[in-house]
Amino acid sequence: MDLGTSVGSVALRNPVMTASGTSGRGRELADYMDLATLGAVVVKSISARPWAGNPAPRLLPKGTGMLNSVGLENPGIEEWLRRDLPALAATGAFVVVSIWGFTTDAYRDVAAAVGKAHADGNAPRVVAVEANISCPNVEDRRRMFAHSSEGVKAAVEAVAEGLQGCLPIWAKLSPNVTDLPAMAGAAQAAGASAVTLINTVMGLALDPATGRPLLGGGGGGLSGPPIHPVAVRAVFDCRAALPDLPIVGVGGVSSGAGAAELIAAGADAVQVGTANFADPTSPARVLRELREWAYEHDIKDLDQLKGIAHERDRGSGT
Repeated sequence: MDLGTSVGSVALRNPVMTASGTSGRGRELADYMDLATLGAVVVKSISARPWAGNPAPRLLPKGTGMLNSVGLENPGIEEWLRRDLPALAATGAFVVVSIWGFTTDAYRDVAAAVGKAHADGNAPRVVAVEANISCPNVEDRRRMFAHSSEGVKAAVEAVAEGLQGCLPIWAKLSPNVTDLPAMAGAAQAAGASAVTLINTVMGLALDPATGRPLLGGGGGGLSGPPIHPVAVRAVFDCRAALPDLPIVGVGGVSSGAGAAELIAAGADAVQVGTANFADPTSPARVLRELREWAYEHDIKDLDQLKGIAHERDRGSGT
């Protein structure tokens, strides 16, 4: 059974990756599985300079999901390249570097650092850059880059300028918009070779006795099984609108069947995220279950499954 897939120009041995922010900055999950057996490891989002993140508490279980307000804490790109990447690369895993910033210059700077390291041979196993653009844009009254076509375009163009074409860009988009295919189209037009769908759904938890937020950073992002149908719809709609744009599906994947559902909706690959907090072997388990699911359904090649929801007379996304 061939589970090989490609996200644009990036060929992967299988479609199952970790999701950014859920598996650490490097080899943290290597004690629980052989990271080289995954499609790729997507690391925690990294900025040009160190960032302390939000005050505690940062995580709050909500039913089967999780509300988080970590605030993108990281050591900065230079420290990550020096300290964390070598250990991760030594596992044999393919690496996708997630990057972020509050300004277009910040996106350009962190992308340029990755690009320079790649050109100098100091970014082993790195195959793509995932631009996390669900960040406040301080140049635009702190509105999220991902919440307007103009913001998406500006962030992706800045990343492209920094990378100078040395690595493909995956734009990770927010579901908190009225027209996600338009945002995906803007990312593609600006130079993204793929989109990652979706980031967390905005949420808020309050202490009813005081009216104060339960997370140190105030509001947060909801992830896990509750947002899986949102992710499936996002992938379905963007695949229908942009049939040639590679898509990575993420959101509430906790089983092989859940991964298969996103692929059937039009994803070329998937990421496993919140499930890692309860079970750090989740990516390996999801991959095993996907292989078993494919065998049970006589799927011998992943292309048999990709986008079948869009075939004539197969259901509707309405």
